[in-house]
Amino acid sequence: MAEHTEQFVPVGGAKIHYHKGGSGRPLVLLHGIHGDLGWCQHHKLLAENFTVYAPTLPGFGESERPAWLETVSDLARFTLWLIDELNISNVSLAGHSIGGWVAAEMATMSPSSFEALILVDAAGIQPEIGEITDIFLHGHDSTRSLSFFKPEQTPEFDQLFKAKPSRKTRNRQTQNQEAAARYFWKPYMFDPSLRWVLERVPTPTLVIWGQEDQIVPVECGILYRNALPRARAVIIPECGHYPHIEKPDEFSRIVQEFLDKLDGHN
Repeated sequence: MAEHTEQFVPVGGAKIHYHKGGSGRPLVLLHGIHGDLGWCQHHKLLAENFTVYAPTLPGFGESERPAWLETVSDLARFTLWLIDELNISNVSLAGHSIGGWVAAEMATMSPSSFEALILVDAAGIQPEIGEITDIFLHGHDSTRSLSFFKPEQTPEFDQLFKAKPSRKTRNRQTQNQEAAARYFWKPYMFDPSLRWVLERVPTPTLVIWGQEDQIVPVECGILYRNALPRARAVIIPECGHYPHIEKPDEFSRIVQEFLDKLDGHN
């Protein structure tokens, strides 16, 4: 099993927390609305073949937020700086949910920075028919219930979500919600221009979606696939908003095969 460490790196005057493990090509994974869930099974699986970096976005968890950082665009620029500070190149960039939105914005700003882009049930594009669920209205517990197709099939569900939270964990959850509201509230969970500027991103892209996602509908995955010139989509059946948590083995295999295939064409 690949070793894993937790570290901090100074970025733009803030101290940013990140997990790092494994060896090989760099793969950066940006978390979703729940923030840092720790070094999970999908991290461990991917770290068998990649050097995995899992930063905590500023304002979430143990990562500081500079006072000027207010928008998703700010967050995308800041995360580009973070990658520079980590001194890594030939990066594959992946993001889940809000992290997927940030990753997509980063790719529009600096497409040459990334070997590949992986969007997992990503926010950022407004659906034409359905809607993105209002997580602030539903609250933490209800949103968690909507996020999984079958909690009982999720290997780490009890460990990550069912234990009685400590006071520190409750405070962290409140902090994460405040950060999410600051970045993603208006307009709620989408950028009206993103869909159109994605047409200028030449990066090979994999869109992964849970078929039964009740947070960000699978329609958004199809819109991402259609907007990005070099994208393909994999829809995972009987899976909700967290395919990397709900089906970590299948998720990691899909990512591995995609990146290996890209290497085969280099």
